[in-house]
Amino acid sequence: MINALSIDVEDYFQVTAFERHVARERWGEYPLRVEANTSRVLDILASYDVRGTFFMLGWVAERLPGLVRKIRGTGHEIGCHGYGHELVYRIGPERFRNDIRKSKGLLEDITGQPVLGYRAPSYSITAKSLWALDILVEEGFSYDSSIFPIVHDVYGIPGGERFPHEITTRAGRIREFPISTLPLKLGRWQARIPIAGGGYLRLLPVLLVRSAIRYINDKENQPAVVYFHPWEIDPSQPRIKASFRSRFRHYLNLEGTENKIRNLLDNLKFSSLAAVLGFDGWSGKGA
Repeated sequence: MINALSIDVEDYFQVTAFERHVARERWGEYPLRVEANTSRVLDILASYDVRGTFFMLGWVAERLPGLVRKIRGTGHEIGCHGYGHELVYRIGPERFRNDIRKSKGLLEDITGQPVLGYRAPSYSITAKSLWALDILVEEGFSYDSSIFPIVHDVYGIPGGERFPHEITTRAGRIREFPISTLPLKLGRWQARIPIAGGGYLRLLPVLLVRSAIRYINDKENQPAVVYFHPWEIDPSQPRIKASFRSRFRHYLNLEGTENKIRNLLDNLKFSSLAAVLGFDGWSGKGA
């Protein structure tokens, strides 16, 4: 079974956990580490001959177009992560449309190729922002990977579908690749364990994550999606003053992330989201 590998390309100071402490108008004051970190990610993937999907933040692409060209030139898919890393349900339909239109246009101008996929900042397409799917269709996206079917204080659609499926909106159809979870049932108690990557990969033992993905592949006959950020392999990044919860979520186990990623690449098969979803013209090693 081929799983989808995705990298959300944003810098350490742009994450939702720090938005109260780092104003967007001050982003330019922070040293960029995303180019070097993303290049390290590309080297890791090249050593395994694996292709993935890089969901690019438009703000980053605008300043580092050469990085976008490098990613695409080495065979990876370029996806859209919006422009300003703002939560979808917070900015509303008009600003959302402007945000994704600006970012998609930038990425397509840089690469000369269409951008098929979108992932919302912090998975912020929730029950109160499903209108975003209509806008994605209208703006020419073929698939989305923003819905996290769990309970969380920032994102999530509890009870949502767990596997790739088609959604019909008033504007047309779009494919959804939800963020992967593992069902857990103990007597009457039921839950979904987020095992897709990011902070969960940093928190959970890699053997548990790997076993969960194998369960999804072998027992449920479905692909999983794994995600991480370039800053998660950078334990030397500057520390930002924030609440304990924000610092815990961001800095937990950064020193071990690269080895965990390598462990997954050693033991599982991956390709881009477009390849796993079967879009014409996309293929990857093992796909």
